[in-house]
Amino acid sequence: MEPVEETADSGKKSEPENLELQEDPTYVNPLLKPALTGNVEQIQQIFEDPEDPDHEKATQLLMEKDIIGRGLLFATCMAGQSNIIQALARYGVDLKEKTSRGYTLLHCAAAWGQLETLKTLVELEADIYATTFRGEKARDIACRYEQAVCVNFLDWAEAKQNLQNLISQIQATVTDPEKVQGRLNKEDKNVSLKACQAKLDWLENTKEPTRLDFMDQKQQLEDIMLPIFTKLSAPRLQDSVVNKKATVPSGEH
Repeated sequence: MEPVEETADSGKKSEPENLELQEDPTYVNPLLKPALTGNVEQIQQIFEDPEDPDHEKATQLLMEKDIIGRGLLFATCMAGQSNIIQALARYGVDLKEKTSRGYTLLHCAAAWGQLETLKTLVELEADIYATTFRGEKARDIACRYEQAVCVNFLDWAEAKQNLQNLISQIQATVTDPEKVQGRLNKEDKNVSLKACQAKLDWLENTKEPTRLDFMDQKQQLEDIMLPIFTKLSAPRLQDSVVNKKATVPSGEH
């Protein structure tokens, strides 16, 4: 699914359009019906049963796209078949695929108000930051089509992802000698890693955290890390010495 774009002379909100996988109206992808009806068993049979007539071309069928790059999963998201998405994820489908205009599966699910599908895609690590050619994230698409529940979920998911990203960034930075370059001592590293572990424990053990909870935890971590980030952003002493020498005019040594 790729939402229909507004024409220049139309002030009306557009409706999401239907997916047609092939230009040939007589062609039907064998995976399409079980995908749209939630028939996981038939999907599994096509992929796993060597005797199935469509087995050998199962991956090819899964990857078929129309002229603007919409594949089978876009129709599945439109129909809200989360169980099919979970099943197909095991067969190597790219859940971060985009159409020619940058629409992702998350954009599709958001436009059609498929909350459970959004949750499934986020759990499977679809990119919530991905934008269309207009710079719209899935959350923006949900707003455009007035899918308030989806907007709220995507705000929650992004707040969680922002906290997780900060934790990963800190862990990767303080354990990388190239990035640290002698600016941090052992205590700085221990403080950083302990703070990250505390937030990971919070993520694992907190039941039903809210968007504000994630934001608060992120702010706490940023406050702990502020003096350490300050050290990391400062030039190394040896760099300062080298730069100082470089500014001294020749003949003044």
